[in-house]
Amino acid sequence: MMPIQELFNKLKWDQNENPFAYSFFYLDRVAKKLREVKYKDIAEVKDGYMTIVREERETEIPLHRIRLVKREGEVVWERKIKINEGIKSGNIK
Repeated sequence: MMPIQELFNKLKWDQNENPFAYSFFYLDRVAKKLREVKYKDIAEVKDGYMTIVREERETEIPLHRIRLVKREGEVVWERKIKINEGIKSGNIK
């Protein structure tokens, strides 16, 4: 599995990829579930964080919290989840 930063670089620079077909799922530690971010909502990726913009509000999410990446609904990248994180796949929204 390639590191998540390499996947972001591939989406940015590979002309054969359509980055807008991708969704990223990150661990929300407060809600204890996975949250979806569409590529179009990602304003910037640098220094180990992705900055997302929703409803005119910016939020920085550490890249190590990304657990799953889907392209058109199909899982293309997945980080193993530790059992003590208490996340179930049914909680993906």
